[in-house]
Amino acid sequence: MSTIARKKLERRARIKKSIRSKISGTAQRPRLSVFRSNKEIYVQLIDDVNSNTLMASSSMDSAAKEGAKTKIEVAANVGKLIAAKAKEANIATVVFDRNGYLYHGRVKALADAARENGLNF
Repeated sequence: MSTIARKKLERRARIKKSIRSKISGTAQRPRLSVFRSNKEIYVQLIDDVNSNTLMASSSMDSAAKEGAKTKIEVAANVGKLIAAKAKEANIATVVFDRNGYLYHGRVKALADAARENGLNF
């Protein structure tokens, strides 16, 4: 692994640790955790008190890729899906965990779509 890639991973790990020291999810207000790979994007609602994943959604779901041409559009669809699942489970507010990623691009598109479809951060 090159030194640039290693520094990038170390930077993300440091930011992630800082974020996680400040936020935590409960059953009433779970943590909305985002993981972004080069191809896909995954999101989970996590109850940190009971160490339990309440629900998850990803770009691998067939509904997420419908009508989307770019990865940003797919991420927005994933945000809509997780908001719909949360609404069914009577979850209205969440704590957003960007997981060390910068808040732009796919992460921002996912968060904005989740907000527009009823989740409060």
